[in-house]
Amino acid sequence: MGEAAEWLANASGFQHVHHTFRGVAAMARKCFFSFHYKPDNARASQVRNIGVIEGNQPASDNDWESVTKGGDDAIKKWIAAQMSGRTCTVVLIGAETANRKWINHEIVKSWDGGLGVVGIRVHGLKNLQGLTSTAGANPFDFIGFGNTGKKLSSIVKCYDPGGSTSKDRYDWISTHLSNAIEEAVKIRNAN
Repeated sequence: MGEAAEWLANASGFQHVHHTFRGVAAMARKCFFSFHYKPDNARASQVRNIGVIEGNQPASDNDWESVTKGGDDAIKKWIAAQMSGRTCTVVLIGAETANRKWINHEIVKSWDGGLGVVGIRVHGLKNLQGLTSTAGANPFDFIGFGNTGKKLSSIVKCYDPGGSTSKDRYDWISTHLSNAIEEAVKIRNAN
């Protein structure tokens, strides 16, 4: 199954990718979360649930099915609507996140739209089966920074949470996520 077909086949779950997060930093931020749904949904849910805003609901399955029936243009429009009003995109990086069509689209759209962008590795968090994964490539290595010849990874930070257990890594994310988001916004504003 091709990447786009796989993504569309998993579309009923993809709508759960995007939730609003308000960090505990001085200035609350609304963030767009981007990740590879199939292998990392449980890991991403753990991160998304750190400080989730009450009443923030994902799109219903029926709404999402309508979006995917419209093809790539409809998906791009939906992603743009989900990014509206956000100040940062948090890319939750698992073993297979880097260089995926829709992940790349979301990163480029975020950066070009003036949003902060930051990566947080989630491979060390347990999934529903209690398993961790292996570290994947940095997704920002696959995206150029304008016409400079540099990779976006030379500017955008990608964090690998410290700790030896899933709980340690979750605690690191819980402690440092809001600061990482603030730093990403500052980096974007400076570039």
